[in-house]
Order: sequence, then structure tokens, then C-alpha cells
Amino acid sequence: MRVLGIAGSPRRDGNTFLLLQKALEGAKGAGADTEFIFIPDLKISPCRECGGCDKTGKCVVDDDMQSIYPRLQNAEVIIIASPIFFGNVTANLKAMIDRCQCLWVKKYILKQPISKISNRRGAFISVCGGRKADFFPAASLTLKALFKTLDVSYVSELFFTQIDDKSAILKHPDALEEAFLLGVKLIIGAN
Repeated sequence: MRVLGIAGSPRRDGNTFLLLQKALEGAKGAGADTEFIFIPDLKISPCRECGGCDKTGKCVVDDDMQSIYPRLQNAEVIIIASPIFFGNVTANLKAMIDRCQCLWVKKYILKQPISKISNRRGAFISVCGGRKADFFPAASLTLKALFKTLDVSYVSELFFTQIDDKSAILKHPDALEEAFLLGVKLIIGAN
């Protein structure tokens, strides 16, 4: 089973980065092949809404996003991690999501399949610095829209509040274990 982990935080070794690594470790321990993408390392332009994908379902912008499309289409499980920035995912991750407009066109306008794989599943891992979980619903709606376009069922989420400083998640008593178990369950649940 192929699992794709996508880290949207601008901080390497930040909180969602560490949680995602642990989830991928759990998936790998359960027998999956895992792949990790750190979005800030890539050059991804925002969607230009140019209409270049309208006839083909393929984005005409030639940047690092071109290497992500096949990974999104060939993964059986996708785990996306991002901290909350002003009520949603980070700008880096949002640019990647917006560039999936061509896949939306492919699915809904051109009526072409997104993937040859059925029963694909996805999860969202997030943290926020505030005490309340008020901002997670907006970010999860963004992920649900992406997953729906990709024909991926949104099956799990893992959210932590009051996590702001870099590596603060390490002080949370059960967070890394919960992330590890999320990765295991995404694989075991498929069998």
C-alpha cells in the first residue's frame, strides 16, 4: 500500500512535521510504502485561473507541482499535515491545493477518472496555538474539498490546540503516539 505524507508547515521539524513523520512511521510499521513531501522545499506557483487545463485536465504551469500530480493520483492513502494560519492551512499548502484545479476540471468537467485506485483514504493532522478548536473546521473543509476532488475519503483527523512554539508537540503527553496509531489504523483499516 502506498501512503503519501504531505507537510505544509514552513517549519522543518515543527509540530505538524513531527506528527506527520510519526504517522508515516506507524503506516510503514503496518506494512505500507511511504513517501514524504515537504511543500516549502518546492516551487509551486499559485493557480493563475488561466483556463489552460480546461480542455485537457492538465495544468500548463511548469513547476514542481507537475511532480506532485502523479503522486496524488497514485497514493492509496494521503495524510496531509499543516498548522492553522489565520483559520486555515498554510499558504504553501493552499497553493498546492489550489493547483489541483486541473484535477477538478478533469473529474467534473471532462468526466475523466482521477485515479485507477479505488477506496482511497485520507487524513488531516493539524495544530493551532489557541485554546479553542474554532479554526479546525474551516481547514478541514478545505481538505475535504481536496480529497473529494481526488476521490479520497476523508476518514480521520488529528487536532491539537495550544501548540505554537516549535517542537511544543513533544511536551504533549500522547500526541506522537496518537499520530503513530493514526498511521497504523489507516493501513490496518484498509485490510
